[in-house]
Amino acid sequence: MTNEWWKAAGVRAIKTGAQVAIGVIGATTVFTEVDWRVVGGTVVLSVITSLLTSLTGLPEVSKGDGSDA
Repeated sequence: MTNEWWKAAGVRAIKTGAQVAIGVIGATTVFTEVDWRVVGGTVVLSVITSLLTSLTGLPEVSKGDGSDA
């Protein structure tokens, strides 16, 4: 896991977290008031899941054959 991998995985995890936050905030405002603890917990779990998924490889840092550089 190089600095390049951490940077690519971090960017991907932040994007995933932001997408999840938008979805959760949108869904909770339709039904009730926004429960920020639920939003925060869901975002944290999505970021962790994204980082764990990135362990299998990131196209941003691969050699072009699907393997890590």
